[in-house]
Amino acid sequence: MRKINRPALAAAVLVLSLWHLRDVQAGASASGDHWLTSGYLLLAAAAAGLLGALYWLFYGRKSPGAGTVLSDRLPGIYLLAGFGFGLLYLLVLPPLSAPDEISHYISAYELSSRFLGKEATAPDGHVLVRAADIWVEDVHGARQYEQQEDGYLQILPGGSEGAEVLGQTLTEDTYREIKSRLAGGKGSRGTGGAEQKEALVISPYPPVVTTPAAYVPQAFGMALARALGAGALGMLYLGRLFNLAFFVGMTCGAMRRLPFGREVLFGVAMLPMTLHLSASLSYDVMIMACMFCLTAVCLDLAYKKNQVSWGDVAVLAALMAAAGPCKMIYAVLMGLCLLIPAKKFGSRRRWLLSAAAVAGALFLGMALINGRTIAAYATGTDAYVEWAGETGYSLSLLLHNPLLAVRMFYQTFLWQAQQLHLTMIGSSLGNLDEVLDVPYLMVVFFTGGLILLALKKPGERKLMPAGGRIWTGVLCAGCVLAAMLSMLIAWTPLSSPVITGVQGRYFLPFLPALLMILKNDTLVLTKDINRSILYLMCCAQGYVLLRLYSIVSMRL
Repeated sequence: MRKINRPALAAAVLVLSLWHLRDVQAGASASGDHWLTSGYLLLAAAAAGLLGALYWLFYGRKSPGAGTVLSDRLPGIYLLAGFGFGLLYLLVLPPLSAPDEISHYISAYELSSRFLGKEATAPDGHVLVRAADIWVEDVHGARQYEQQEDGYLQILPGGSEGAEVLGQTLTEDTYREIKSRLAGGKGSRGTGGAEQKEALVISPYPPVVTTPAAYVPQAFGMALARALGAGALGMLYLGRLFNLAFFVGMTCGAMRRLPFGREVLFGVAMLPMTLHLSASLSYDVMIMACMFCLTAVCLDLAYKKNQVSWGDVAVLAALMAAAGPCKMIYAVLMGLCLLIPAKKFGSRRRWLLSAAAVAGALFLGMALINGRTIAAYATGTDAYVEWAGETGYSLSLLLHNPLLAVRMFYQTFLWQAQQLHLTMIGSSLGNLDEVLDVPYLMVVFFTGGLILLALKKPGERKLMPAGGRIWTGVLCAGCVLAAMLSMLIAWTPLSSPVITGVQGRYFLPFLPALLMILKNDTLVLTKDINRSILYLMCCAQGYVLLRLYSIVSMRL
């Protein structure tokens, strides 16, 4: 695998492209939307051009010490790969099609209104949306509205029946609607009673209760689009674009800071699920970016940099304050700071002050944002799972019946491990849509590639000692257990034999740290094949994108 067989690879990509072209043509013939074929050819050309540029970056320069040189050049290569493929995912899986993206959109919309100095929320806390934008929440125009005394438009009781969010169930119809809107028309459907009135509409979707920092990139993009007079689609795409640029920039910075394991972070950042989320409005972008940077800074301070500065402490505190309140389960990763030797702080007093600053930033943020939620879980004796209409698990119940908690964890690992693995790599893309999946063979390839990237190569130094690897593994296991415990309390009815709601994407923020502990002196590769693995992962992304486009085109 040291050298790519270029003719064979080109032939394989061409055959697969032509195979799925047949699927797109079949869908276009059935729907009458023959422009789908042109869209597919443009996507194939863009993917081919991107892969050609990446091939030159990976293989175009000949020099000794390829492994070291590649590691030094990876951040620059990732800028093109991450942004290029992220942009293609942004187009193939359109706005509001990502998991819970409608809720993240509403939250970013509220913050964008505040940036613009406009009214953001109604008295009841629901977000106010421009009448011209409300159609993305009701593509069929099924809602009925009435004007309130305060001038806002509100949905009539029972007036939401049949309302469909753009892209929430991704079909060929979604592509048609977007094309029609971008072309200047209103599509074949009504746009709802709200769009005809110059008023603000009260959205029925509540914003996510979390730190506003989670939506700053998206909101800046959306605010800019609104200031420029763009419509709803322009606002959605620019918000996604800003979020993607933020993620790629942060991940590139983390890659530059890492003392080792850059290939591992590159591989995780190029997984289908990671790319899909990075090109959405989700706050998962903020969480992943911050946790990647936290891992990089901690490892750099622990194994490379000679002394910890106050600037490093400020960075760690900011990362924990930004990401911690989004999903409290990742507070466990603050333990990576303990990898840093105390002597690098200069004195015990500086170490204590630094620890207090990082922990204080995290806990202050959680207290301000999540205080009520934490108190409700800690003191509540009764729980009710609204989606199931049943009684659920409470923390009090689990503390009094620890074997019950152990049984639920065990059964979940036993019965859902495969699904968690699949959804971490790229199964059920879109809004947890089982049809929009990555083939199992591709999942195996991505998984195997990550493991090979993590293993020690000839001549490579192992910087992380056994104690550090064990501690990092404990922290990652703690994140898994925290994720499962949170869903057990918040989302699982008593009648369920397993914990419901846990998704593999929750493991992505700490996956690089977990993979880095695999580097050891016992299992060492005889050849450095990182270059080939990373480029083949990029090629696999091209295939995944073409297949996803063909699936949506045939989904009438």
